[in-house]
Amino acid sequence: MKDLGKLFKQAQEMQSRMTDMQSQLAALEVAGQSGGGMVRVTLDGKGNMKSVAIDPSLLNGGEAELLEDLLVAAHNDAKGRVEEKMQEEMQKLTGGMSLPPGFKMPF
Repeated sequence: MKDLGKLFKQAQEMQSRMTDMQSQLAALEVAGQSGGGMVRVTLDGKGNMKSVAIDPSLLNGGEAELLEDLLVAAHNDAKGRVEEKMQEEMQKLTGGMSLPPGFKMPF
């Protein structure tokens, strides 16, 4: 029974650390860019877009299709960085313990 109590306590500690990590990630802001920095997108740790910055030169000449492509690329870059950060934090939380394939954060 001692082992069960110890296991329960470890589970509670892991849950507490997971909650702390989720709060930290929610406050995180990560920027992605495309077009050599001409388009920048900032996402929070949950993947919600916080801001977009577009170089004014892209607004001249009716290059709407190019701008649309650059926005998508910048968003995907930022999203990839958020996912990398989440993986890093999860590795810290689990102490390098491997997780099942496809495991996702609960948000």
